[in-house]
Amino acid sequence: MSNAPLSPEDLERYQARLQALIQEHRDLDQVILHLADNPPPDQLLVPRLKKRKLQLRDQIWQIEALLAPDEPA
Repeated sequence: MSNAPLSPEDLERYQARLQALIQEHRDLDQVILHLADNPPPDQLLVPRLKKRKLQLRDQIWQIEALLAPDEPA
């Protein structure tokens, strides 16, 4: 990626967002595991949660790519 360097404020904001996404992803994982043992009455709930989990993973990858250095140190 050939983006301009992030300002310290942007870097902090992206890192905070990344941590929030990672935590939500972990939380969804726990909910999905729980629902596998205790099936909900709404049969579409688990597929919706899995789709949200995939969306979170995509957002995590995008932010990680943005925060990664352009060149190896």
